[in-house]
Order: sequence, then C-alpha cells, then structure tokens
Amino acid sequence: MKIIIVDDDCLVAAALKTILEVNEDVQVAATGVNGKEACQLYEEYQPDVLLMDIRMKEMDGLEASQKILEKFPKANILLLTTFADDEYIVKALRLGAKGYLLKQDYGSILPAIRAVDSGQTVFGTQITSRLPELLMGKQGFDYGSYDINERELEIIRLIANGCSNKEIAAELFLSEGTVRNYLSSILEKLQLRDRTQVAVFYYQHR
Repeated sequence: MKIIIVDDDCLVAAALKTILEVNEDVQVAATGVNGKEACQLYEEYQPDVLLMDIRMKEMDGLEASQKILEKFPKANILLLTTFADDEYIVKALRLGAKGYLLKQDYGSILPAIRAVDSGQTVFGTQITSRLPELLMGKQGFDYGSYDINERELEIIRLIANGCSNKEIAAELFLSEGTVRNYLSSILEKLQLRDRTQVAVFYYQHR
C-alpha cells in the first residue's frame, strides 16, 4: 500500500512515516509540506491513500483535496488535523474526502488508512457523533425536482444511515447489482461523486 504524507510540521510527518513503515505492506512514497506539494506528489505517485493535514501555508489541505479530486475523482484522501472544526468537517465531506481524523488519535491512523484503501469512509468517533447535527439542513426537500423516485429515496436514506450495498439489498429485497444500478442513477441525478456525498446531501436537505 503506497502512502503520501503531507504536513507542514516536518516532525509530525517524520513520526507518521516511522509509525506507518513499521508495517511491511506500507510504503511512504513521499512527504510534502503544503497543499501545492500534495497536488504535485499525488500526480507523480498516485498513491493508494493521501494522508494530509488541513491547516498549511501556501495551499491548505481542503483546497488541495478539491484540486486533486477534480482531476482524480477516485482519490482516497484522509485528512488529519488537530482541529475538530465544524466548518472544516462539513467542507471535507462535501469535497468527497474519505476520512477526517484528529491527530491526537494516533492509534486509529493505520486502521483508518487500511479502511479507506478498502473503499470505506472513516471519521473519528468525536466527529461521527456530530455529523447529523452539522449537516442538518432545511426541511421538506423536494427530491422530485431531481427526478428521484421513492425507491431511490429509500436507498439514499439507508446510505445516510451507513448501510452497505449488501445491507441495502437485504433490507429492500433487491440484488446487490440492482442496488448498484440505483446508486449509479442517484449519483447521476444529484450530480454527486460517491456514496459519502449522497449521505452529506441527505443530511443537508433533511
């Protein structure tokens, strides 16, 4: 598993590199100190996971995430920060970051990287418990204006509740293939990138 670490604190980056490379299957291909370098390094190495700080000079982690995801929509970006800032969390979710962890929780970093690499979305416990409140938006949103039908709305709700395609299929008595087809339709209609953004969209418009 190839990782890039970007953090403006060189000591933090070095410590993370040491911690991660204790594991034989983890290779830290490069490190950077700002978002501008993150964009350059991602294009050069195209890692399995980009582990990146948010607050950095020249270009912060959120702006870098946006630029990288515009060019590489399937990029796995795990944001690591000392700040559980509400605005940062919401923006990270909207951009399509695959995770948002606090630096203080060093023990969860490697499991989070592995989870993100396997296609999961990961947020620290402190953050997950606050997501519904942070993302709550206006009531009575008209999904019909996006041509979303009742079955698609059911699937959106289940995605927002954290259900996998397999769990959704069991709940709605559908095949996993049918669920994937519905999800593709939902993403196209709402002009979203992935299931994380579907969950964000749902909570924003509840």
